[in-house]
Amino acid sequence: MLLSIWFFLWALLWAIYFVLDGFDFGLGMLLPFLAKNDTEKRVIYNSSGPYWDGNEVWLITAGGVTFAAFPLAYATMFSALYAPLLILLFALIFRAVSFEFRSKFENKTLKTACDACLFLGNLLPGLLLGVAFANLYQGIPVDANGIYHGNTLKLLNPYGLTGGVLFVLMFLYHGSLWLNLKSTGDLQDRASNTARRIWPFLLGIYLIFLTMTAFYTNSWSAVGHYPFFIIFLVIALAGLFVSNYLLAAGKILAAWACSAAFILGSTQFGVLCMFPNLIISSLDPAASITIHNGASSPLTLKIMLIVALIGVPIVLGYQAWVYYTFSHRVTKETLESDHAY
Repeated sequence: MLLSIWFFLWALLWAIYFVLDGFDFGLGMLLPFLAKNDTEKRVIYNSSGPYWDGNEVWLITAGGVTFAAFPLAYATMFSALYAPLLILLFALIFRAVSFEFRSKFENKTLKTACDACLFLGNLLPGLLLGVAFANLYQGIPVDANGIYHGNTLKLLNPYGLTGGVLFVLMFLYHGSLWLNLKSTGDLQDRASNTARRIWPFLLGIYLIFLTMTAFYTNSWSAVGHYPFFIIFLVIALAGLFVSNYLLAAGKILAAWACSAAFILGSTQFGVLCMFPNLIISSLDPAASITIHNGASSPLTLKIMLIVALIGVPIVLGYQAWVYYTFSHRVTKETLESDHAY
């Protein structure tokens, strides 16, 4: 029971990270296409500014839980996916640099360089996370010793690349809804129109990904063993369709919340369908790392669960306060603040 709880929490933490940092990724990717001048670029920066570093806490938390609760899975995952995860790390570093230094530069070339870093620092993580998780769903070539028999190019298979495109579109849609909430005037209109244009492509690639899932993974077999897993897929599809309806009705906050439900449901469904596997071996199913052979000791898991039950609500409460405090739209007056990006 304890192992199952931690598996669910492991999936949930990744889902929360994708929901919260997902709109940051989307905003950064939209920057060169929606912002027509420096003021609009600053609006996009400040639409993400108060939140992005707090949102990244969930990446650290998800990675930390993987390390502490399932150390063997952590070691294998970060060994097999070393190159893409290293690129992900550098991309996030450059993203942070662009946030912190752009407003301090007067030189237009340096500002343009920061904008390029922000774009790539959001595009690459979105794409790489999609590729990585799609490969985890279908299995990667690791042996019984956890040694990866492949290279980075092997991860760029049809299913992995489809997962990467799905994540990029998912974050673009999520980010465009957030920008609709935070901006005004022409930029807000462009954000709204962009969300409407992205939605059919997102739906199409999601249906393609689900179809490919039937051929590349054992997810549907898992649903046969655990029928309640389908609830998360229903939540995802309902969130996607209702989000589009609410967007058309002008209820943007509710549309963004439904987009969050889509990301949460999709992630939970994909990860839970791996149960009880953490790392699926495509070479030999017997070499897969599961919650049984890859977990820490029961005492460690019990202590961590107590800490998580105390600490996670505190973090959620603090972040809720931050989101409430900065819930206003970004205007020219906001940009005049000394603390503005």
